[in-house]
Amino acid sequence: MESSIIRSFLTIYCRSSFLIIPGKNKEAEGCFGFTLLEILLAIFIFSIMITTLFGSFNQILGSVGGIEENITINEMAKTCLDRIILDLREIHVTPSQRYSQPELDSDPDIHQILGEQYSSQNKDFPKLRFTSSAHIAFGKGQPKGVAEIVYYVDETDENTFVLKRSDRLNFEKPLDEKNNDPVLCENVKSLSFTYYDKEGEEHESWDSESSEFKYETPVSIGIRLEIGKETASYVFQTRVHFPVYRYESIQKET
Repeated sequence: MESSIIRSFLTIYCRSSFLIIPGKNKEAEGCFGFTLLEILLAIFIFSIMITTLFGSFNQILGSVGGIEENITINEMAKTCLDRIILDLREIHVTPSQRYSQPELDSDPDIHQILGEQYSSQNKDFPKLRFTSSAHIAFGKGQPKGVAEIVYYVDETDENTFVLKRSDRLNFEKPLDEKNNDPVLCENVKSLSFTYYDKEGEEHESWDSESSEFKYETPVSIGIRLEIGKETASYVFQTRVHFPVYRYESIQKET
């Protein structure tokens, strides 16, 4: 491509009449000079070719960058949802035979399922608390057991939102959301948990220690996660059915 362009301009250079020296350039004796209009037309066509070439090149580079970003976002969302699903499938629920309704000054059930809403920077996000045997033990010799798992959204210094996961074996004290809980997902634009009761009705919140929900647990949870930047958003949804749940005076296993 480059050699063809160079040859074309050398031809123009050769055929310019003011470069022909009579008697010394036999190859140029048959050449005729180009008019100024023809030279300008050739330059114009050349500029169009270069502009088209670089435009196509930039478009290809932009497409590659967009594909890589889509792959990164999909992998991050898959990792996040897989972790939530694994935690919920290992959920612990106090059976109705051993469950006691809370009294005025009593502590809540350690296996309480609590889903509530809170606001951050004029945006509403949910927080989900439950216990699960899917505790992640870092390093050898770390104890295993039933842990308190809490999913919540936190704001970063760049005014973006991230989804964090708290995992504690000792959870007598309230959760400190300013600690160094690992980030599960970045650039969170919205997150919602939908709780389904035994009749299949939807609820935006849940408290298994509340008479409002008859001290029952949900039978499944729907998850909707939206991540992305200002120019684009990606929505991921799933629903997790509990392997064990409590309602009325019956604790059922599936």
